[in-house]
Amino acid sequence: MGELIHTSRARIYKDKGPRRRAYIEGFETPFIYGVHGGIKEFYGIEPEEEHPATLDHIVAAVAG
Repeated sequence: MGELIHTSRARIYKDKGPRRRAYIEGFETPFIYGVHGGIKEFYGIEPEEEHPATLDHIVAAVAG
């Protein structure tokens, strides 16, 4: 087995509707997640404000 180099630690808080705040260890400002575009259409919701979805974060991480 290889050497452990990092353990991610995060706290997620659900706000109103699909909006969530993710506090990731080492970053003071939370990451805001929600829905937008095709995702909000798929779920049939209209958020007060559009935000990137967690899926967007995953795709960006893999593409990076």
